Amino acid sequence: MTADTVAGASGLVRDALDVYADDPAAVALLQGYGQRLAEPLRIAIAGMVKAGKSTLLNAIIGEEIAPTDTGECTRIVTWYRYGRTPRIMLHPRDGEPRPLPIKRVDGRLVFVLGDVRAEDAERLDVEWPSPMLRTMTLIDTPGIASLSEDVSALATGFLTPADAPSQADAIVYLMRHMHASDLRFLESFKDTETGRSGTVNALAVLSRADEVGAGRIDSLLSAGDIAERYRRDHNLRKLALGVVPVAGLLAQTARSLRQQDFASLQLLAGLDRAAREKMMLSADRFLRGSEPERLTPEARASLLGRFGLFGIRLAVVLIRNGFNEPTPLAHELARRSGLDPLLELLDRQFQARAGALKARTALVGVEALLRSSPRDGTEELAGSLERLQANAHEFRELRLLATLRTTGVSLKPDAAADAERLVGGLGAATNVRLGLEAAATPDELSDEARRCLLRWRALAENPLTERSAIDACRVVIRSCEGVLAESSALQRQRTA
Repeated sequence: MTADTVAGASGLVRDALDVYADDPAAVALLQGYGQRLAEPLRIAIAGMVKAGKSTLLNAIIGEEIAPTDTGECTRIVTWYRYGRTPRIMLHPRDGEPRPLPIKRVDGRLVFVLGDVRAEDAERLDVEWPSPMLRTMTLIDTPGIASLSEDVSALATGFLTPADAPSQADAIVYLMRHMHASDLRFLESFKDTETGRSGTVNALAVLSRADEVGAGRIDSLLSAGDIAERYRRDHNLRKLALGVVPVAGLLAQTARSLRQQDFASLQLLAGLDRAAREKMMLSADRFLRGSEPERLTPEARASLLGRFGLFGIRLAVVLIRNGFNEPTPLAHELARRSGLDPLLELLDRQFQARAGALKARTALVGVEALLRSSPRDGTEELAGSLERLQANAHEFRELRLLATLRTTGVSLKPDAAADAERLVGGLGAATNVRLGLEAAATPDELSDEARRCLLRWRALAENPLTERSAIDACRVVIRSCEGVLAESSALQRQRTA
């Protein structure tokens, strides 16, 4: 289904290029929409100042390449794309793009801007050979509600333009706590031209989750309880597809664990438990500690800066419980940091419907152009656009999902939850839609898909079902038919 939708959007963009061939500004816009359809999904990382955006981006990419200090670079919109060789390009507001030197300091990439000020830069483009960037383009944005009004306006204007699609197809929004300002921004992202096409295309991250429990080893459990409460909150539920707690610093360090880190952690693991716990009551005590003798002050400072007290405590416990090699330890730290659940959610909610999200962005852009610059030939384009938006099932699923999470549908709560799952509210994979485990067999998938299809057909035909719910039933039935077709194809492949 998605291939047809993307092909339809591409065709519409080509037809629009013919109509606007003599308008350079319109041609540039349309070529940009066409390019977006062929590129990986664009996912922006956003949040308030010091929410941990760059740290989380480093964790997702798997290398420390995004600046995490408070320098000029953190005030510039920075794009991270896949490239075979590392390259950094500066796009100034005036003048031609130019490459920046690539410099490594203590294993981290450093952006050397020279005499360029952040306000003079439109964006930075970073190409990096990270496997994660093959399927997504990540966009690091300046902090919203920054003390600098210009910086805050730059981030808000980039993500929530007034009369055009957002530069991002989806957003990962970081918050340390749920404040009214967080909800206002997510509402404004949903209210852009792209958002008004009817979907919820944001994920929320409870960032710096290890700080919830003051660095205790059970901090993420407490953060998980808070995230679940936020997930059920009516105001946030209509704006975000999920809420995940992540200890960003630990996630970043786990993905870039060094041999010297592991050696230092092993030394700490060999200490007497009472002495170790006393030393780790505070960051100051840890830095002033004298045991173990072979752990230098420089190594202590490095550990604290890269792991934090929570990460050090957790790593030491894991080493004492058998994770005595760097690679298994790194994988376990990443899992416990909350990064793995976030990556899973990104895959289920965004990557699985990447084609539909990109096509929707392109169609909204074409629609805005037709509305602002009508001319001979645009009536036919408008008709094609309307038919594509109305007939593409992916768009109907996204609209129903948004309705279920906002105004609601005249369905009983259990039926509404069932509908949300079946149209991909928990993820677009077949087993997720059906509420089955990833290891479910094709026979199990087909059997459950048939049961769901029969259940929703019966509900649609029930004379007691309210008219306002019939349209929702039809969308769910079409989703069930699609899932059944996919699972039946898997059955045939297995028996062929």
